Amino acid sequence: MSTMINTGDILETINMIREENLDIRTVTMGISLLDCCSDDSKRFADLIYDKVTRSAERLVPVCMEIEKEYGIPIINKRVSVTPISIAGGALKPDGFVLAAKALDRAAQTLGINFIGGFGALVQKGMTVGDRNIIEAIPEALASTEMVCSSVNVASTKAGINMDAVKLMGSTVRRAAELTADRDAIGCAKLVVFSNVPEDNPFMAGAFHGVGEPDCVVHVGVSGPGVVQAALKKYPNVDLGSVAEIVKRTAFKITRMGQLVGTEASKRLGVPFGIVDLSLAPTPAVGDSVAHILEEMGLETCGIHGTTAALALLNDAVKKGGVMASSSVGGLSGAFIPVTEDAGMINAARSGELLLEKLEAMTAVCSVGLDMIAIPGETPAEVISAIIADEAAIGMVNSKTTAVRVIPAIGKKAGEELNFGGLLGSGPIMKVHLDKSPKKFIDRAGRIPAPLQSLKN
Repeated sequence: MSTMINTGDILETINMIREENLDIRTVTMGISLLDCCSDDSKRFADLIYDKVTRSAERLVPVCMEIEKEYGIPIINKRVSVTPISIAGGALKPDGFVLAAKALDRAAQTLGINFIGGFGALVQKGMTVGDRNIIEAIPEALASTEMVCSSVNVASTKAGINMDAVKLMGSTVRRAAELTADRDAIGCAKLVVFSNVPEDNPFMAGAFHGVGEPDCVVHVGVSGPGVVQAALKKYPNVDLGSVAEIVKRTAFKITRMGQLVGTEASKRLGVPFGIVDLSLAPTPAVGDSVAHILEEMGLETCGIHGTTAALALLNDAVKKGGVMASSSVGGLSGAFIPVTEDAGMINAARSGELLLEKLEAMTAVCSVGLDMIAIPGETPAEVISAIIADEAAIGMVNSKTTAVRVIPAIGKKAGEELNFGGLLGSGPIMKVHLDKSPKKFIDRAGRIPAPLQSLKN
């Protein structure tokens, strides 16, 4: 079948890349570590270093080749691995820290940006290995640069494991304390999930699911600036037309992801997994999800109407993406990480965007409370309560939700936190600290699965 090459389409794509921040946000290689199992922590660390470096040795060169040949920027090259709690179930906490350092060393050898999978799946209960790795997470994140950690504490099928939620509140707190001299950067690499997907290429939540092949390549696409630019051309159309414009734009963005994924798969000799069509913003001007919502007609993100506008955006993105690729997966939708989105940062600074509004927005977008700086004095039980609220939204709505909050040690609400680069900066948001959820969190146990879990 011959393909007509349309000059207009080529020029449009060039403009999207040059002017509207269109990029492939990440090519992520998933690698199984199930064949590296050992109860000897030193041997386990050596085996995972060897497996990761051997499997992904051509990842960065191949991505650079594709960038050069097609003129498409690939911002991050990443690796995700089998949850370390599964592969290293027999290890003690210090053994898991050793494994984290091996992963970090592998990432440095490969020249990749992040490596994910240092975590556990504990939605229904915790093994000894799960508890050991959760205990190890703060030190592991403090002593490594590129390792990312995720823990799934809830699902629609299993309910919410409140024992794990309680534990993760103190784990986030401890991670902040151990990296207090670096603006609590440890917490920026730690996310707590409900209904975690096993093929997500985005950090900090990427891991290689046990149902995946030995090695696979996923692509994460991003283009908030492209969507905003498309809407700018139609300032007065109705919302049905807005949805149609977003849908068509998302189709074009996903096509590019499909092309890169297919090429990377062919050249690396590993199966192509999914395209994750997520509007993942950056702090750069013109690359903001909040600004898309404002382009729809909101004076600022965070005011009444924000949740409805975000619901429209998220749905249209998914519909456009599904048409463009038979392998859409991961999170796919709009991300709302506060410190990574120029519009969100401004809305939070002005006081229009509050934590409560962000929580409502997570019910209709692709992830959750993401990259939110909170006061350094926030106790562990309040962090656990934030996680529990978010997990409940995910569980009841059969969707993925997550929490990535950063207790800014020594700082109060209204002050600023600055990571620089992709992780950005932003104001420390107000959290309810005058009344405590401690008794509720201390009850622990399990919040039962909702009725919709009985789908069989």
